[in-house]
Amino acid sequence: MGYFLRTLQLLSTCVTISLVGSLDSWTVPTSNWSFVILCFCFLVTLIILIIELLALQYHFSFSWGDFLLCHACYLALFCLLVSIIYPATYVQFLPCNPSRDRAIAASAFCFISTVAYATEAIWILGWPRTGDFTGYIGSLPFLLKMLETLVACVILPFISNPYLYMDHPFLVSCVAVYSICFFLGIVTILLNLADCENRLPISSSTFHLVLSLLSVLLYIGALVLWSLYQFDGKFGGQPKRSRDVSCQHRLTNYVCIWDQRLAVAILTAINLLIYVADLVYWAHHVSVGTEDQPRDS
Repeated sequence: MGYFLRTLQLLSTCVTISLVGSLDSWTVPTSNWSFVILCFCFLVTLIILIIELLALQYHFSFSWGDFLLCHACYLALFCLLVSIIYPATYVQFLPCNPSRDRAIAASAFCFISTVAYATEAIWILGWPRTGDFTGYIGSLPFLLKMLETLVACVILPFISNPYLYMDHPFLVSCVAVYSICFFLGIVTILLNLADCENRLPISSSTFHLVLSLLSVLLYIGALVLWSLYQFDGKFGGQPKRSRDVSCQHRLTNYVCIWDQRLAVAILTAINLLIYVADLVYWAHHVSVGTEDQPRDS
């Protein structure tokens, strides 16, 4: 069953990559983002298939079941995002011609990839070898961390246009915040999957609490700076959508600049709320752990 699903994933992502790559859309940020995400999905699935064909998974020190479930959940959500964002930000602006038909076909095959990855996740959850799972996948910390990285991944195509932030150093710092927090989230998930948190000089709860607090502070700064320098006229921003020339006419075949700025602001606020929930969880976890410790007489 696993080999069948991964073969379907490889075929569907390969067809989608071919269709997206055949379109003349390299100047469209969301199209490039979709192409990179699909290539990443294809490459990871191919590596996993090769590892299982050679039976190399038994030589790894981490839980292979956790890794497969994490891989299936992430790639299912990635493909789902592509199948939604790609038509909404690019396909709908195309005129009725063969290029539009190929773009619609690419969206359809991407949705097939989503179904294939989601089916694999459901199949892994029903695996009889439950001892292969450590319990981290499916827990609230993992779900929050997965949402944080997914929202950050959605922000990336909108900030891939340098015109949005290159004129102001503070806006460049916002892009750095998105990249740093995304990287920290991926590292945290990998540390949990590899069960390396016990090797840290501080406790696992304190480590997560510090990271969550740092991410919340960074995202608060990013939300404030992005909103001021993009929408406040005193700081050179554009408070009204009607003033953006790219939004007045169909001069482009993708989402206009002002809408991209608004999308980044909304996604930043959403991710900030997720980080706050993560911070509250770990603060409660640390406080309960502290209260449960015996006090010195």
